[in-house]
Amino acid sequence: MSTHAARLAALREELARTTLDGFVVPLTDEHMSEYVGDYAKRLAWLTGFQGSAGTAVVLPADAAIFTDGRYTLQVRQQVSADDWQFVGVPATSVAGWLGAHAPRGGRIGYDPWLHTRGWVSEARAALAERGAELIPVETNPVDAVWPDRPAPSTATLVVHDDVRAGASSAQKRAQLGEWLSAQGADAVVLTALDSLAWLLNIRGRDVAHTPVALAYAIVSADGTVDLFVAPDKMTEAVRQHLGNAVRLHDRAAFSAALGGYAGRRIAADPERAVAAIFDALESGGATVIALRDPVVLAKATKNPVEIAGHRAASARDGAALARFLRWVEAEAPKGGLTELDCVVRLQAFREETGVLLDTSFDTISATGAHGASPHYRVDAASNAPLELGQLYLVDSGGQYADGTTDVTRVLPVGEPTAEMRDRFTRVLKGHIALATAQFPVGTTGGQLDVLARRPLWDIGLDYAHGTGHGVGAYLAVHEGPQRIAPPNYPGGGPAEPLRPGMIISNEPGYYKAGEYGIRIENLVLLEERTVDGGMMLGFETLTFCPIERSLIDPDLLSEGERDWLNHYHADVLAVLGPQMTGEALAWLEGKCAPI
Repeated sequence: MSTHAARLAALREELARTTLDGFVVPLTDEHMSEYVGDYAKRLAWLTGFQGSAGTAVVLPADAAIFTDGRYTLQVRQQVSADDWQFVGVPATSVAGWLGAHAPRGGRIGYDPWLHTRGWVSEARAALAERGAELIPVETNPVDAVWPDRPAPSTATLVVHDDVRAGASSAQKRAQLGEWLSAQGADAVVLTALDSLAWLLNIRGRDVAHTPVALAYAIVSADGTVDLFVAPDKMTEAVRQHLGNAVRLHDRAAFSAALGGYAGRRIAADPERAVAAIFDALESGGATVIALRDPVVLAKATKNPVEIAGHRAASARDGAALARFLRWVEAEAPKGGLTELDCVVRLQAFREETGVLLDTSFDTISATGAHGASPHYRVDAASNAPLELGQLYLVDSGGQYADGTTDVTRVLPVGEPTAEMRDRFTRVLKGHIALATAQFPVGTTGGQLDVLARRPLWDIGLDYAHGTGHGVGAYLAVHEGPQRIAPPNYPGGGPAEPLRPGMIISNEPGYYKAGEYGIRIENLVLLEERTVDGGMMLGFETLTFCPIERSLIDPDLLSEGERDWLNHYHADVLAVLGPQMTGEALAWLEGKCAPI
């Protein structure tokens, strides 16, 4: 029996012991995070799946794993089809599948610290149609059968200087207090880790690639905060930074504290606060107001200091990536270069900046067929050599104190085929269409998404992921509420109007299963534009790195598209050129020559 099959069997035994007929295992943690600490990686431990979005359901005779189109190939490579059914979302929801497969009259368990109240209501209703129940558990049964489960991180908090943040924590808390007063609320519960980090101007090291700390906060209308964090994570510098307006409590005391708000009106985010928080507040006598975390929009709308910091981070990061691409171009045709070799070398180029704090996610270093999995992550078992005739895709980013970067480029190893050049150029055309878009205030990303897909749609092709995600300011590389994607795509939620100051990715792609993948990604800034006396919005490109010329078919580009590309490469040369010398500068000049 394989390791993961044995783990599935152990979980089934535990469920039988606790009189449960099934259990739901989401990827997230008790903060509804996308990227979680090792202690919370229950889905990966149970199934082997390494993606960043997914859920598993275990029943006595059936087991299913639910993923979206980004992971269609990856989940089949990492999870055994002998033990698991593969189910695609959003076509089939977890609740809908439970309603069709749960044992009649059965008891299906869930951890109320890992699901939203909305999900609980949906699943409960679906199960009721089969006479089955949804049962909250006090102890997660996966934890009971995970003998070497890691402990939560004990890394200490660090101060994020006001000079880099662009506003003090006191200013941010005062604005939040005004919002609470306007809502008629006494306090708000903040559970999203990046919200806490932004509001308090602190950062942490509890989650790989995302500089956040495991904590909860309850912010009162007077701007004071009750912060729940493990005591050993505090330092004297952080205590002084937080000041007397932030009262410190052990993170373990958070659940009990929720019962102390009888007669008070408490705001909580139904998308980011788990069901257990709503239950504890209501059982303690509080009136819960379901409102979006007020930090979300404030955090997404970057201030001038954060924007300037991102520009600086992008300039140095672009130079590091350009040096890497030059190295790959020289070394790959010689043979012997592998995907992991590239990960290590790119990391080294970024570290040579002297200010890299982390990568912003696990580098996607994918050659050939691996590139067709949009979120492929190389490991020792999958590590493949870059071979002639392949496309090499690298999607990566850095965490710097002044900004978070995310960029994707594609290189041919040897001579690309005509089909590769056609598909690459169509992806580029979609990228340019979005980069040059001008649109009215109030437009949502979903309304713009078609611009990036149109050149592929023209020949009957598409890609199964969104076109753009928000990016934080030395925070999460995936940040809401802004996004560019059709409304029915995973992670959609309510359509959010795009606003000046938001940073978002522009990353159309194309993937041919078994052969190659293409994605061109830059980060862009939403900016205001005055047109004939009216106000419009548009994008300023923030990422600077050459787009591979040998993969472009100039005959497919319009005059306007050529002009954009040539202007973009002129900007790349202006930004990166002063950071390069000698042969590296000559290489850059060649890559940025007009087409």
